Amino acid sequence: MKKITSLQLVESALMIAVATVASMVKIDLPFGGGVTILSMLPLILISHRYGWPWGLLTAFTYSIVQMLFGLDNVGYATNFIMGAGIVLLDYVLAYTVIGLSGVFGKSRGAVAAGIAVTFTLRFLCHLISGAWIWGVWMPESFMGLPMTNPWIYSALYNGW
Repeated sequence: MKKITSLQLVESALMIAVATVASMVKIDLPFGGGVTILSMLPLILISHRYGWPWGLLTAFTYSIVQMLFGLDNVGYATNFIMGAGIVLLDYVLAYTVIGLSGVFGKSRGAVAAGIAVTFTLRFLCHLISGAWIWGVWMPESFMGLPMTNPWIYSALYNGW
């Protein structure tokens, strides 16, 4: 294992802080969650700069910070399993997978591939969470369409 330098630790901490501040500038969605602009970029940069193992650790740390800011979401759970699902799918896994971005290398194409793959994995976490956990609050219609299937609702809600 490579030696961890002070620069690596400080840079990673700064990028977690930048990502956290950027995540607070968001467009809130009507039924929870929100859209942020470039809040994941600092995690992607760390993963490509220091490699995916360090990227995973940095992104996991970020996921804990995000969970602390969104801990009130767990209050919506009606049982322990739902609470654990919220913690894992909406926070720990959804943000930690961003750290895998560096697995593809350091070229521009590798960064683009890393973003595409890890954001797809993050979307899948939110898709599953949206259908399994948040689907109980599914409205009767969404985007002008009648909603009868929580998977379709979650795909539409998390995809747009």
